[in-house]
Amino acid sequence: MLLSDEGQELLARLREHDPADDLAVATRLRRTHDAGLVAAALTQARLRQRGAAKFGADAGRMYFTPHGLEQSTRAPVAEHRARRFAAYGPGAVADLCCGVGGDALALLRHGLTVTAVDRDPLTCAVVRANAEALGLAERLEVVCGDVTDVGAGGREGVFVDPARRTARGRVFDPEAYSPPLSWALGTAAAGSPGAVKVAPGIPHEAVPPAAEAEWISDGGDVKEAVLWFDAGGDRVRPGARRATLLPSGATLTGRGLPDPPVRPVGRYLYEPDGAVIRAHLVAEVAEELAGGLIDPTIAYVTADELRPTPYATAYEITDVLPFHLKRLKALVRDRGIGVLTVKKRGSAVSPEDLRRRVSPRGPNSATVILTRTAGTPTMLLSHPVTP
Repeated sequence: MLLSDEGQELLARLREHDPADDLAVATRLRRTHDAGLVAAALTQARLRQRGAAKFGADAGRMYFTPHGLEQSTRAPVAEHRARRFAAYGPGAVADLCCGVGGDALALLRHGLTVTAVDRDPLTCAVVRANAEALGLAERLEVVCGDVTDVGAGGREGVFVDPARRTARGRVFDPEAYSPPLSWALGTAAAGSPGAVKVAPGIPHEAVPPAAEAEWISDGGDVKEAVLWFDAGGDRVRPGARRATLLPSGATLTGRGLPDPPVRPVGRYLYEPDGAVIRAHLVAEVAEELAGGLIDPTIAYVTADELRPTPYATAYEITDVLPFHLKRLKALVRDRGIGVLTVKKRGSAVSPEDLRRRVSPRGPNSATVILTRTAGTPTMLLSHPVTP
């Protein structure tokens, strides 16, 4: 319905639509249009507005299902992955469990031929419509079927994104994924290259020895992990661990370093990006910063010098104190701190509760870091700095 001229006209009229006006707009439009078409257009308008957070300006021309939008890869992450595929030069990629096409669209934009496979007919129609809307349909083949039956279809490159949710919520057993993770890994391992999208919390011991594991963050939020394979060459490093930070694209690869030393808090504290922590690469960051850990179990790096790094956020420490609520309240009051950012790692204290009890007031701002130093509950008063 939405692809008809009438549907396109409705979508164009609803482009700047405020969802708060749904009832009034629906009532008005139903006077001249089919009620079902109006409902579909309003739903799509809302989904496009939500989709802007993942797809930017493209969302205004794309089509979504609620589940498909929720599970889709955000554009910067898909773009990064497509760039890696294109650099490896497979020419054609099978996108298995393609969803609404976020990854397929990125692969197409990098000049690759894509076979997108999904078992849901509506989702397949959405992928086709999205490629048409963005002018990318020429090199796209959509196959509607079970990926375990269709397979990679002879494509050299393979990308698999198993569904980790059902109608009842998140699935924690990898063999209950759709398709099972073992099938996804086996299929991707035969690719040249091949990749499987997995949850960022995947245990390191669950990563196959033949895979290179890459954790990806976007704007500081860890979004996913990808297991890379290359059955036909040496374009990935089996056993390697990598952290990639978007939008900068900075990539840190593990060098097998031992745990950093534990040392007293210096002038600066560095908070590594979540992808660095997930990839177990804090030691690489500590070496780069000539720093050490404040506690053997806490992923905070401390150093005496301020050095630039894309892999961590730096804070200048002004006070290192044993955790004491009354003392913190007095410090905040005496220094006129009205904006208090509370960060924590290794502390059971609720930031919201602490902020409420401290009652910050005044023109100044500060960051308090609740953590442990050498096993002792500690509060570090600080402010962010840029090298």
